[in-house]
Parts: sequence; C-alpha cells; structure tokens
Amino acid sequence: MKLLAIGAHPDDLEIYMFGTLAAACARGDEVHLVVATDGAGGGALPPAELRRVRREEATAAAATLGTTPTFLDFPDGALVADARLVDALAQVVRDSAADLVLTHAPNDYHRDHRVLSDAIRIAASFAAPVAWADTLMGTGFLPTHLVDVSSHFEAKRRAIRAHASQEPERFVAMAEQLNGFRSAQANAPAGFAEAYRFEPSYPFVDIRDLLPPPPKVRPVTDRRRGTPPVGG
Repeated sequence: MKLLAIGAHPDDLEIYMFGTLAAACARGDEVHLVVATDGAGGGALPPAELRRVRREEATAAAATLGTTPTFLDFPDGALVADARLVDALAQVVRDSAADLVLTHAPNDYHRDHRVLSDAIRIAASFAAPVAWADTLMGTGFLPTHLVDVSSHFEAKRRAIRAHASQEPERFVAMAEQLNGFRSAQANAPAGFAEAYRFEPSYPFVDIRDLLPPPPKVRPVTDRRRGTPPVGG
C-alpha cells in the first residue's frame, strides 16, 4: 500500500497525521510525505533562515519514519489554488502512485490548509481517493474514520518536538487533547486516535482497507449487570 500525505507547512504532517503515518509504516506501507510551502512565514527569524531551519526540522521528523519529505516551496501564507499548484500536486500524486492521499480539511483554520485541500481534490481526480485530516481542535469536523494511534503516540510527540522553532509543546498538548477525545468517542478513553473524513467520489467509495486499523470496538457495559446492554 502506498500512502501520500500532503501538508501545507513543515510541521502539519506531524501535528495532524503522524500517528497514522507511523502506523502505516509499521504495517509495511510505503509512505510519501510532501510539504507544500517553504515555512518562511512561521516565525520571527528572517525568512531565509526560517526556511532553512524548518526544512531541517521537517527532515529530522520524517527521518524517524525512514523517509525524506518532498518540499514544493510555495510561499508560506500565500497559497493559491491555481494551475501551478494543481499541476505540482498532480505530479506528486503520479510520482507516488498513491493508493490514498491524506491532506487538510477544506474548513481548517489556516487559509493555506483550505487552499491546499481544494487544490488536492482537483489534482487527485481519478488517480486516488482523498481523505481529510482532523481540523485544529476538531472544530467543525465530523469524522467518518478513526485510526488507533495509541502505540505510536510517543513517536508523534517526538516528531512534533522536532520542530523546535514552533514552540512545539503547545501542539503536543493540543494533539494529546484532541486525539484523546477522538479515542474516547470510540469508547477507548485511555488511548489516542486520529480522525479523518472521506466523502465518496467516483470511482472511490470505500477506504477502510487503505487506512491503518481503527480503535477496537468496545461495547458499553450495563453497570447493573456487568455485561453489555441488550438492545430493544
């Protein structure tokens, strides 16, 4: 299985999808990582220096998965869903021969995330299904699929912390809160899960076999009997 993950900025894959990427690698999938912008607008350092630093940080995080990210180097904060961006994304989809593409949700908080989501939907076309990652703190997001990332969450923490220029502890805390909540939604309150949304579009109608496994089904217990409740 070939999985293509495309983030707008150098730390987005780590914050939104890294547990899933680690789980995919663990089951033997071929994982391709793409960063759309140069990251030069994400901090107080001079743009050229920040671009270099953030590229190094993303490369270090990706190395923990045994891979190297591709950088498209579009201007940070100025993505436009024009022909140039769509063509660049279509090329990476073709080059990766992806079975599934993961990217930002179209209603996420950052304009670059929203633009990238729209452009990938166009670029992937009939080549591969596209699933959207959770929004920042889950705002306005209704998942269709969950991936159990409990056994990979420490790796996710380390990957986020590789981005030292971005005050990473705030993102670690946000990921712990959101991914813990998503797991609790599946009645697994001690674990972590990453959420995705997939909207079927011909010819792709089902991606369950493409994602790593969801949290195990845990029936709600009837506390009066100590057994799962009987419907009726």
